[in-house]
Amino acid sequence: MPSETANELIHYHSLFRHGVDEKRRVQVPAKWRPTKPGVEFTLLLWPNGAQADACLLVLPPPEMRALAEKIKAMSFADPKASALRRLLGSKSASVALDKGGRICVPEAMAKAVNIEREAVLVGLVDRFEIWNPERYETASAVDAALLPEAFKLI
Repeated sequence: MPSETANELIHYHSLFRHGVDEKRRVQVPAKWRPTKPGVEFTLLLWPNGAQADACLLVLPPPEMRALAEKIKAMSFADPKASALRRLLGSKSASVALDKGGRICVPEAMAKAVNIEREAVLVGLVDRFEIWNPERYETASAVDAALLPEAFKLI
């Protein structure tokens, strides 16, 4: 389902390769940017950072709200839910688009997913991912092997 940000429907389609500057800023494609100023995206180390297949999952506000509601509904007595809360709370950050349409990736997150000079942005319809280019190529090969079974899901 596409993301609805401030009553505008945004679909995150395609794949983009952009440079990352010395301040760790990466350009968000124009068609992925909300027109309303001040919208913040949530970056999550995904699946858990510091792994060969880790990337940054970028949630627009509606998807972050939906995730927060799911987390709030989980029992505080469940140790798995507590672990998930800690993980998501400690391995996430809010970032806003600057006037140039860029987001600044926090240093610790950039290091965890090995984003340095270039990044690949991958649309996931209702959200997107930011990858180190080499890690994305590896993940893409794994995805290709899963596709015959994945298509059965739709």
